[in-house]
Amino acid sequence: MQVETINYCINWLNFKRGYSFFIPCIACTTAKTTVNEAARKLKYRILTKVVIVEGVRGIRVWRL
Repeated sequence: MQVETINYCINWLNFKRGYSFFIPCIACTTAKTTVNEAARKLKYRILTKVVIVEGVRGIRVWRL
């Protein structure tokens, strides 16, 4: 999955319900769309939210 020219290798099989991951980004709307498309292909329900972690803006993705 590519977000803002950076390739992220997410192990979707180990992404269990209740788990989350953080992707640092500037264009959060575009990043959310990219992650939603990847999750939709796998039929995963996710929640995304724009957050700041240790001074870095990005999106947090939870599996529901």
